[in-house]
Amino acid sequence: MKKGVVGVLSLLAGAAGGAIGVSKVTGTKINEQQQMSNKHLSLFLMMNQWVKVKQEGKNLASYFERNGYKKIAIYGMSYAGETLLSELKGTDVQVAYGIDRKAGGIYSDVDIVSMEDSLEPVDAVVVTAVTFFDEIENKLSEKVSCPIISLEDILYEV
Repeated sequence: MKKGVVGVLSLLAGAAGGAIGVSKVTGTKINEQQQMSNKHLSLFLMMNQWVKVKQEGKNLASYFERNGYKKIAIYGMSYAGETLLSELKGTDVQVAYGIDRKAGGIYSDVDIVSMEDSLEPVDAVVVTAVTFFDEIENKLSEKVSCPIISLEDILYEV
């Protein structure tokens, strides 16, 4: 009889432990998915603002020229970074280089470096990874002495 009780209790303890483990894994996956969802919503809203700026006949080069930024670097060379690079082609604003965690695997019209590389002096660094701006700004401020600006802020100031 005691073996039966111990067996049932062991089974229940195992089931409870398994449920807790599944709950933690599921909770982690939900948290990761929520973070990705938030990131993509932020990017969508930023790109939507960019469309509004373009519909008003404005361009981002005017922001840089007005602030005396003739030579910039772009941090984050995915969609938003490439779009910014494309918009600044043919203007008086020179994009000296891009900065990205995946520097070795990105092909672009400008050199792409990583944060660990030596960063050539520029007038400003524009961060396109708006979700992680604060953390990127902290790391960049240790490497450069120029302004570090969020692309999102630029889009609302143009």
